[in-house]
Amino acid sequence: MKRRTGWLIGLVIVLAIGASVWRAAATREARQKAIADAAQPRELPVRVASQEVTVVQSRKLTLSVPVSGVVQAVRSAVVKAYVAGELHGLAVREGDRVRKGQELARIDATEADARWRQARQQADAAQAQLRLAQRQHENNQALVTQGFISTTALATSQSNLDAAQANLAAAQAAADAARKTVNDTVLRSPMDGQIAQRLAQDGERVAVDAKVLEIVDPSELEVVVQLAPADSVRVRTGQAATLQVQGAGDDLASIAARVVRINPSAQAGSRTVAVYLRVQAAAAESAGKAVPMVRPGLFLQGQIVTGETEQLAVPLTALRTDQPQPYVQSLQSERTGGTDTQWRVVHQSVQAGSQSAQDGATWVAIRSGLQAGDRVLAGSVGSLRAGTLVELDKPAEAAASSAPATTEKAR
Repeated sequence: MKRRTGWLIGLVIVLAIGASVWRAAATREARQKAIADAAQPRELPVRVASQEVTVVQSRKLTLSVPVSGVVQAVRSAVVKAYVAGELHGLAVREGDRVRKGQELARIDATEADARWRQARQQADAAQAQLRLAQRQHENNQALVTQGFISTTALATSQSNLDAAQANLAAAQAAADAARKTVNDTVLRSPMDGQIAQRLAQDGERVAVDAKVLEIVDPSELEVVVQLAPADSVRVRTGQAATLQVQGAGDDLASIAARVVRINPSAQAGSRTVAVYLRVQAAAAESAGKAVPMVRPGLFLQGQIVTGETEQLAVPLTALRTDQPQPYVQSLQSERTGGTDTQWRVVHQSVQAGSQSAQDGATWVAIRSGLQAGDRVLAGSVGSLRAGTLVELDKPAEAAASSAPATTEKAR
């Protein structure tokens, strides 16, 4: 009995010593692991706000073709000097309104008037010669009947009469030409419109065909745009377009236009196709935006709406092109030991499609590379290295979980 008790006491002592040794070894191992973990650099996550995360989902996108071009008037005219001389009475300036047939200026007509008087006097002389030839021919006809002269003399008088008639016609034509030259010294407006350019000054001597004024009709304007071959096949007459003045602020409303003509042939060198957009009448001011005043010569840019489609889309700012193939910075979830979810950045290559402006942003269709429910980072986050740990704000996670048709992508 005493021997058994001694064995039990010894066993207890051995177990106690073993437990103490194990506890000491475990403590030492935990301390060493803690020291090693403290020595290693800790990965700190990048904090991302809710507005910087976009959930990929299907959107109804408006198919469009980007365009840019210069505004020009449908009707315009250049007033030229048809005779040489000194310019007088040129009083209109840029912006002045003129009417069709209105006298704009005169060219010194002294020389033209003198030539007109000379041509009229020559016509009067030719008329007198014709009357003389007519009387001579009538007298010769009477003398031939009485047998006093031969028929040869009558034929000669007939030739003289014909020559006198031709001379009169030529003199009258010269007089008409001289009169037209006098009329051309008066410069008149060929159309209703406004003065766009004044290319000469009053008192200046101008040559024949010298440009004096340019007149445009600002009531009808159009924009000439050049489309690439791939874009031109999607454009049809009657399609609507929205344009903006280059450099104008967001406080100006868009300019409505419509495709009215398409050049039937492409240019030989660039293979581009000219498309003409008629600028629509400006609507009343709405939504706090002023209506821009469109003038010839302004540079406009915008898009022609060619149709609609429903595809997965991401903001254009989220699409990155600093690699050989376009990609987005998507977020891949990874489970931790607890209930929390970590996110890491993955550079996901995509195939981009058409672009569309909606809700104040430009969206680009994604043909392949993403699925509905994927999370991508907006362009405001900047470029992050693949594998970067990301920490989402609670609003971002809640917005992502409540987005329609969101499904976690299987990796």
